[in-house]
Amino acid sequence: MTTADLPKILVVDDVRANLVGMRRLLAPVKAEIYEAHSGNEALALCLDHRFALILLDVQMPDMDGFEVASLLNNDPDTCDIPIVFVTAAYHDDINRLKGYTFGAVDYIAKPINDAVLLSKVTVFLDLHISKLRLKGALEELEKRNRQLEIEIEERRRVEKQIRHMATHDALTGLGNRILFVEHLTRARSQAQRHGREFALLYIDIDGFKQVNDRHGHGVGDKLLCAIASRLRSNLRQEDFAVRLSGDEFAVIMVDLVEGDAAHAQGQRLCEALREPYVVSYNDQSYTVSVGASIGIALYPRHTTDETELIRLADTAMYEVKQQGKDGVRVAAPRAAVESA
Repeated sequence: MTTADLPKILVVDDVRANLVGMRRLLAPVKAEIYEAHSGNEALALCLDHRFALILLDVQMPDMDGFEVASLLNNDPDTCDIPIVFVTAAYHDDINRLKGYTFGAVDYIAKPINDAVLLSKVTVFLDLHISKLRLKGALEELEKRNRQLEIEIEERRRVEKQIRHMATHDALTGLGNRILFVEHLTRARSQAQRHGREFALLYIDIDGFKQVNDRHGHGVGDKLLCAIASRLRSNLRQEDFAVRLSGDEFAVIMVDLVEGDAAHAQGQRLCEALREPYVVSYNDQSYTVSVGASIGIALYPRHTTDETELIRLADTAMYEVKQQGKDGVRVAAPRAAVESA
């Protein structure tokens, strides 16, 4: 253990001979000894050093040991330093209690018994070392906890990022087929629980292949991003849009008050997607136009089965394409299908 690592003991006594004697008695102790000739000098030393123990003479001029102990005990930076009064007086219980009231933890009577002094000092130094070790362990534990919190937060961030990448289309940022199935199942459960309708809109972009063939896939990708953005801006906050594949999209409309609302929304989407697009690619601008064929199926009006709901919306969308594209069609009710 280097000198810098040694615990520090402060001995306070106005009599120089007593300080010399105390230094001799404390020679076997593994500690760095500091001396103060007055209460003021002791307080000044406590500003610059962190002491493991203070051996404080009670009877001193100007400022006695009680006053010094009281000032140290009332300072948050020094209140936990153990103070042992060294005195030839105050052996009775009343004066001992007074000393404890002012912050002393023990008394040593003069003339000093070497064995008693060394025994008590050793105990307090052991307590100090244990306290430092505990403090170090707590600081290390706190540091490790902070590291763990950072690691956990980073892991959550990475997991969230991976989850997002796994469930979203990398090009448009819309949900992909995985997220579509999750939201469809959730919409079905909520509709069943609350006795409400929801709609599935299947959307196929008309004329997209021609744009791709004429201007290239770079322009086609920019167009898909623009279509996705236009879809988002024309939906209610509670609705959900995905890109299923290529130029196929889907929208889930929840909490429908009436089925006609889905058809009206399909018409609005057709009109919005029909508006010309200006896309930039390789420092060039292209103005392109496409349309949208939209098929709609309603839960539970058409079916209560998710797979069948998808099939009905997809079928309705292809019927729009067969009848000239760029329009909306709601799937036929079950009764009509069965009678046909």
